Amino acid sequence: MSYEARLSVYRTETPVAGLVLAHGAGAGQKSAFMIAAARGLAARGIVTATFDFPYMAMGRKVPDKGPVLEAAWREAIDRARADDGFRARPLFVGGKSMGGRIASQVAASIAPPVAGLVFLGYPLHPPGKPAQRRDAHLPAIAQPMMFVQGSADAFGTADEIRALLPRLSRGSVLHEIASGDHSFKVPARTGRTPSDVMKDVLDAVASFVRAVL
Repeated sequence: MSYEARLSVYRTETPVAGLVLAHGAGAGQKSAFMIAAARGLAARGIVTATFDFPYMAMGRKVPDKGPVLEAAWREAIDRARADDGFRARPLFVGGKSMGGRIASQVAASIAPPVAGLVFLGYPLHPPGKPAQRRDAHLPAIAQPMMFVQGSADAFGTADEIRALLPRLSRGSVLHEIASGDHSFKVPARTGRTPSDVMKDVLDAVASFVRAVL
């Protein structure tokens, strides 16, 4: 079975920018989170495209090797730029967990002409292994970056991300989800529902995009 980065595009009547958003390691572009994020961003004036990495498109559970993931990301960027909804508009890239990390590796290695990057739960290190960092390439990225990070994220807390910001490009910011885990789930005692948290996340991303523009 051959692979091509087939985009699902969520359009808006008055787009201010475009965003290509990649899924995390365990769930593809049709997961509830990815659909809600893409629809919500489109409703906020950001035409959004999602895609599946090759292993997900082919029904496998184990993610592809880095070069394969990066090649899929580059193809997705090319396809988005050829779409009428994205053409001649500022383009942002990012994703959930692994999807965002691979976007950052592509941005650091080939410097694609994008306006900024959005990370929804950046996997700074494996859970319980804070010394195995995945941030060495981030200072090489020239564009502003937004990290939406839970304060209780086992893959890297908001405080850990906050400590990175002085080394990163101008305009890079952190939006902390108080008590949130890697999936932005918060304890019931906070009184916040999943819908409340998602609205907070998407409002923050839309504000970041407009601030960059």
